[in-house]
Amino acid sequence: MPAAVPPAAAAPAAARGARIPDSSLRAPGDRADRAARLEEIAARHAASCPHCVRATGWTNLVFGEGAPDAAVMFVGEAPGEIEDRAGRPFVGPAGEKLDEMIKAMGLARDDVYIANVLKARPPGNRTPLPDEVAACAPFLVEQILAVQPKAIVALGGSAVRALLGIDTGITRLRGEWLAWEPPAGADCPPIPVMPTYHPSYVLRTYTVEVRRQVWHDLRAVMARVGLGG
Repeated sequence: MPAAVPPAAAAPAAARGARIPDSSLRAPGDRADRAARLEEIAARHAASCPHCVRATGWTNLVFGEGAPDAAVMFVGEAPGEIEDRAGRPFVGPAGEKLDEMIKAMGLARDDVYIANVLKARPPGNRTPLPDEVAACAPFLVEQILAVQPKAIVALGGSAVRALLGIDTGITRLRGEWLAWEPPAGADCPPIPVMPTYHPSYVLRTYTVEVRRQVWHDLRAVMARVGLGG
């Protein structure tokens, strides 16, 4: 049996106090309703994007993609150069590695939902700044509320910080179940979160130990959502 989910962490500062529309707080309906909700959130984000002064140089907003009723949701840090050009998340080398991870779970890319904390590429692919995270975090919250996956895989430390407000390094957090707490008034239970390494880190540090750790984390997610493993 999967380990119990620990008490959810406090909402990160970026999301606390953010105004979430009432329409996003209600429980999602069927697959079509979830898809329509995600489209509405994406359109609203595009219309209200503050075009962060220090996040200039990007071409396309990269909202997210995948099954609107996915059991597993992957959350990364921000789009890279290739993702910025394509307007899609995880389509560069890190995306190819993520596809391998998803396939190893017995799933296809279309079976999961993929998003990033930031919806626009930071200059030079640097780590997102707090004000940039604050601008995008409410829309990530709405994405999670629309999909309501059985588990979230947080890819890297930036994703963990944005989701849970935890600054502990990913090497210490990975492999341990945490929980994402929905905003007050949302018709959504806490969602289990599995932190693991970002695919770009796996590419840079492709050792037997890193591969073993990532597979351990993915197997835990598979067990949590009923995929076996």
